[in-house]
Amino acid sequence: MTSIKNEKQYEALREQGYSKSAATRIANSPKAGEKGGEAVPYEERSKPELYDLAKKLDIEGRSEMDKKTLIKALRDR
Repeated sequence: MTSIKNEKQYEALREQGYSKSAATRIANSPKAGEKGGEAVPYEERSKPELYDLAKKLDIEGRSEMDKKTLIKALRDR
Protein backbone atom coordinates (compact mmCIF):
# COMPACT_ATOMS: atom_id res chain seq x y z
CA MET A 1 0.00 0.00 0.00
CA THR A 2 1.14 3.54 -0.76
CA SER A 3 2.04 5.64 2.26
CA ILE A 4 -0.26 8.57 2.91
CA LYS A 5 1.24 11.89 4.03
CA ASN A 6 -1.94 13.42 5.39
CA GLU A 7 -3.99 10.61 6.93
CA LYS A 8 -6.65 12.94 8.37
CA GLN A 9 -7.32 14.51 4.99
CA TYR A 10 -7.32 11.09 3.32
CA GLU A 11 -9.98 9.77 5.72
CA ALA A 12 -12.12 12.90 5.26
CA LEU A 13 -11.95 12.54 1.48
CA ARG A 14 -12.89 8.85 1.66
CA GLU A 15 -15.89 9.72 3.84
CA GLN A 16 -16.96 12.23 1.18
CA GLY A 17 -16.95 9.45 -1.41
CA TYR A 18 -13.60 9.96 -3.13
CA SER A 19 -11.98 6.84 -4.53
CA LYS A 20 -8.93 5.46 -2.75
CA SER A 21 -6.63 6.57 -5.55
CA ALA A 22 -8.07 10.10 -5.73
CA ALA A 23 -7.98 10.53 -1.95
CA THR A 24 -4.37 9.27 -1.85
CA ARG A 25 -3.32 11.60 -4.67
CA ILE A 26 -4.88 14.63 -2.96
CA ALA A 27 -3.62 13.72 0.53
CA ASN A 28 -0.10 13.23 -0.85
CA SER A 29 0.03 16.49 -2.78
CA PRO A 30 2.78 18.91 -1.65
CA LYS A 31 0.27 21.30 -0.09
CA ALA A 32 -2.01 18.65 1.42
CA GLY A 33 -4.01 20.08 4.26
CA GLU A 34 -2.82 23.64 3.74
CA LYS A 35 -5.19 26.47 3.06
CA GLY A 36 -4.64 28.04 -0.32
CA GLY A 37 -5.45 31.66 0.39
CA GLU A 38 -5.03 32.41 -3.30
CA ALA A 39 -8.57 33.55 -4.13
CA VAL A 40 -9.11 37.26 -4.65
CA PRO A 41 -11.25 38.63 -1.80
CA TYR A 42 -14.80 39.55 -2.79
CA GLU A 43 -14.15 43.19 -1.88
CA GLU A 44 -11.44 43.41 -4.55
CA ARG A 45 -13.68 42.02 -7.30
CA SER A 46 -15.87 44.11 -9.56
CA LYS A 47 -19.65 44.04 -9.27
CA PRO A 48 -19.95 42.23 -12.66
CA GLU A 49 -17.54 39.54 -11.41
CA LEU A 50 -19.59 39.11 -8.24
CA TYR A 51 -22.81 39.03 -10.25
CA ASP A 52 -21.42 36.31 -12.55
CA LEU A 53 -20.42 34.23 -9.54
CA ALA A 54 -23.86 34.73 -7.95
CA LYS A 55 -25.45 33.68 -11.25
CA LYS A 56 -23.29 30.56 -11.39
CA LEU A 57 -24.40 29.73 -7.82
CA ASP A 58 -28.04 30.52 -8.68
CA ILE A 59 -28.45 33.15 -5.95
CA GLU A 60 -31.96 34.55 -6.21
CA GLY A 61 -32.48 38.31 -6.44
CA ARG A 62 -28.93 38.94 -7.63
CA SER A 63 -29.97 41.33 -10.40
CA GLU A 64 -31.29 43.81 -7.84
CA MET A 65 -28.34 43.58 -5.42
CA ASP A 66 -25.61 46.16 -5.00
CA LYS A 67 -21.99 45.07 -4.54
CA LYS A 68 -22.19 44.94 -0.74
CA THR A 69 -25.35 42.81 -0.85
CA LEU A 70 -23.85 40.47 -3.46
CA ILE A 71 -20.84 39.91 -1.18
CA LYS A 72 -23.12 39.12 1.77
CA ALA A 73 -25.24 36.74 -0.34
CA LEU A 74 -22.13 34.93 -1.60
CA ARG A 75 -20.79 34.54 1.92
CA ASP A 76 -24.13 33.37 3.30
CA ARG A 77 -24.76 30.70 0.66
